[in-house]
Amino acid sequence: MATKHEQIIQHILSLSVGHKISVRQIAKELGVSDGTAYRAIKEAENQGIVSTIERVGTIRIERKNRENFERLSFAEVINIIDGQVLGGKTGLHKTLNKFVIGAMQLDAMMRYTEANSLLIIGNRVEAHELALNEGAAVLITGGFDTEEHIKRLADEKELPIISTSYDTFTVAAMINRAIYDQLIKKEIVFVGDIFTPYEASWFLQAGDTVGEWYELNEKSGHTRFPVIDDSNRVLGMVTSKDVVAKEASLLIDKVMSKNPQVVQAKTSLASVAHMMVWEGIEVVPVVDQASRLQGVISRQDVLKALQQIQRQPQVGETIDDIVSRSLIDSEEDKPVFHADVTPQMTNQLGTLSNGVFTSLITEASSRLLMHYKKGDLVVENLTVYFLKPMQIDSKLVIKPKLLEAGRMYAKIEVEVYNERKIAGKGLIMAQLIDR
Repeated sequence: MATKHEQIIQHILSLSVGHKISVRQIAKELGVSDGTAYRAIKEAENQGIVSTIERVGTIRIERKNRENFERLSFAEVINIIDGQVLGGKTGLHKTLNKFVIGAMQLDAMMRYTEANSLLIIGNRVEAHELALNEGAAVLITGGFDTEEHIKRLADEKELPIISTSYDTFTVAAMINRAIYDQLIKKEIVFVGDIFTPYEASWFLQAGDTVGEWYELNEKSGHTRFPVIDDSNRVLGMVTSKDVVAKEASLLIDKVMSKNPQVVQAKTSLASVAHMMVWEGIEVVPVVDQASRLQGVISRQDVLKALQQIQRQPQVGETIDDIVSRSLIDSEEDKPVFHADVTPQMTNQLGTLSNGVFTSLITEASSRLLMHYKKGDLVVENLTVYFLKPMQIDSKLVIKPKLLEAGRMYAKIEVEVYNERKIAGKGLIMAQLIDR
């Protein structure tokens, strides 16, 4: 049976897009406490099915598909630019295809303004009216208001008209930044993208026997299975080590490992890879918030995804992407790398930032291990020595050296030179994810 929390989420999902939601209303309709309703609404916000806007309230929004991250809803725009809704609140859930900056003559501006776009403009009331009639929402910059008949038109057309205190250039930059950040998020791989779903997973019930483990082992070729109860909740994991030399009639729940490590669909690939390396786990059950089995993720799934990511071009670049791209292999036999200190890599003093220096050392170590076909690294310990500041436009030579390597670990020393003088050093202890 679903918990109260799950019932509230299901209720919110059943509401029409654009519907206004309040804690008191949810508590009254479903007979739960205000606290329970509040927590469920916050979870719905995390899942991207509602959005809370100051002076408007919480509204049901369209859940974003991963392929549609470059589109923002008007509700998200308001949160980004700290805007105020002047009219058309019922259209806040709609998404915009593009935004138009109204810095031209009226007739020229209208050629670019189309349905589902957002016109960013100052206090030009005539343009506000024309845009709404074309099916476009309006964002008024400079903190200006608009006339009452425009607000009524916005309500009628269900198109938001928003005011912000920022100027046009700042607003456009903020919206662009938000789209860029979302593109980076789109590139991040989650467990939900790569796991084996419930229908294709192999598992045992708590009331099954050791004999049934052997039957499932023969049928599937696998040796590790989640153990679930009658409500599909994960109780444990059972492996070949647990059943060896045990009687066939013994119940699985007597031999399984209880309270196993589990992950959710929204857990990142990096997080589950780290867990598998650290805990030495081959298979992890994937569960929902009520600990019900959704599927499994294996070490093979993780390794395959990690290798695919390395071949993917990034759409939105993080600092690590910039560092990785800036690191150029030399033509020597031993792995030696070159990098230029670009403005994006510097701190407020114009010298290489500590974080970027650490990223350069880690990236060089990772490429060294790839050179020796040792697999991917997960950093366990990193000691960094800053010997000399490296200013903007410096040309760095990075020399990693493998000190020790086993099947599951590696110790790497990295020296960084600037103008033939040593500028910094790093010592990395890392666990290896074998390929």
